[in-house]
Amino acid sequence: MNVEIIGIVAGVLSCTTFLPQVIKTYRSKSTDDVSLMMFIIAALGSALWLIYGILIQSFALTFTNIIVLIFSLVMLFFKVKYRKS
Repeated sequence: MNVEIIGIVAGVLSCTTFLPQVIKTYRSKSTDDVSLMMFIIAALGSALWLIYGILIQSFALTFTNIIVLIFSLVMLFFKVKYRKS
């Protein structure tokens, strides 16, 4: 069995943990219960994992961390867009 397949499956499952929050926030247009610091840390962590994945030429790390980074950045965008004035 190819080890990258395990990495891809694990990465896809990890990525999907962010999806319900992105969908809920988009639908509700509210980020009151969303931790800004959590998504800042998630974005920074996934950016570093992405760089690491590129450096070691791991498709699984690169692909999945692109997705996590995108979801994290979307949530940060929502946090700014839907903040209460």
